[in-house]
Amino acid sequence: MNINNLISIVKKKLLEQINIQNIQIEDKSFLHKNHPGNQKGKFHLKLIIVSDELKNMNKIESNKKIYKILNFELKEYIHSIQILIS
Repeated sequence: MNINNLISIVKKKLLEQINIQNIQIEDKSFLHKNHPGNQKGKFHLKLIIVSDELKNMNKIESNKKIYKILNFELKEYIHSIQILIS
């Protein structure tokens, strides 16, 4: 899977299951390029989400919801994910 396909899938899944006003997804894989745990085909994503639904949850609940939605992608293609909610 390439990064553009992954970003597209992640965005689509989150928009379908969460009330989101705005979402940005950034590829931050380059920051971890030379780290010993870095794996080819696994990406590092930064999610910047504006969502009243998520904002009204505590941080653990909102992150759990996102992780549940992206369960397959996290197992197969995402090594690290950073989530910012406002």
